[in-house]
Amino acid sequence: MARISGINIPENKRGLIALTYIFGIGKNISKKIFDLIKINQNTKVKNWSDIELNNIRKFINKNIKIEGELKNENRLDINRLLDIKCYRGLRHKIGLTVRGQKTKNNCRTRKGKRKTIAKKKKS
Repeated sequence: MARISGINIPENKRGLIALTYIFGIGKNISKKIFDLIKINQNTKVKNWSDIELNNIRKFINKNIKIEGELKNENRLDINRLLDIKCYRGLRHKIGLTVRGQKTKNNCRTRKGKRKTIAKKKKS
């Protein structure tokens, strides 16, 4: 099994798709990696030679922030927003949507399960 930066990559997938199992690498970045290293992106991981695998590892370690480093940077960015108490930081703190989405009808995943409110009793 191929390991890149501590992540097991599935061997029966194409190289383009297999690299997306690493947090921080999507399809576009995966395409750029294969274009710059000049490796065929359609070959399966089990058919990679050791030289190709080492080239991919070196390129990713030098040029791309992935996994723990990227997650740490995202957390620091959110903490900075919370510290300066800007609008986005307050939305993060409350647990509501941050990027201007409407919350009247949808947004259940951010708001959580519905909370029922008792109606006023008639006197």
